[in-house]
Amino acid sequence: MKFLRRLLKIGQAEVHHAIDNMEDPIKMTEQGIRDMKEDLDKALEALAQVKAMSIRAKKEVDEYEDKAEDYNEKAMLILKKAQTGGIEPGEADRLATEALVKKEEAVGLKNQAIADKEKFDQNVLQMEANVQTIKQNISKWENELKILRSRVKVADATKSLNKQMAKIDSNGTIALLERMKEKVHQEEALAEAYGEIANSSKSIDEEINRVVDVKKSKAHNELEKLKEQLGISDPKD
Repeated sequence: MKFLRRLLKIGQAEVHHAIDNMEDPIKMTEQGIRDMKEDLDKALEALAQVKAMSIRAKKEVDEYEDKAEDYNEKAMLILKKAQTGGIEPGEADRLATEALVKKEEAVGLKNQAIADKEKFDQNVLQMEANVQTIKQNISKWENELKILRSRVKVADATKSLNKQMAKIDSNGTIALLERMKEKVHQEEALAEAYGEIANSSKSIDEEINRVVDVKKSKAHNELEKLKEQLGISDPKD
């Protein structure tokens, strides 16, 4: 509560400025909660003291009421004793009057105790409401602290990632990756060129072999014709 009251004493814009300049909002919130818990302890202590006074006032009411009744009975007994001759009437009147004076004093103290008790009871109600408010604020800010801690973790992780990403520039890693990609393109083009050369050499060999096969086929045909004219049969036949 002390921390929150300090913030409430300055303007709204100054509140935001103060919060923005906090080095560690979690620690500040934790300190605020500790302050509220200290206020709660003090409020509970004061509440207990006021309740004790109310209880004491109630006992005084009962005590003074008993005293008033006791003095009233004593006054009656004195007067009855005078009627039976056990005491002089004048002395009885004097003592009975003193007893009634004591009774009035006890009644006055009883009424004062009743007034005190009513005042203490009102204070108890007000202090109980204050204690409940402090408890609710503590619970609220403890939940806020949990959320704040989670948000700080996410913010720190995001900041760290963004910081690393910000270190990547066009003259550094990206440029290196571009050069590597260009190198890969060159290697792929070179492999393709070797493939075309290999295919070209193979095609020439095929052309040569095809021509050779054609020439062999013509010579074979001429040989067969010549054997046929001479009447030479093929040994296989």
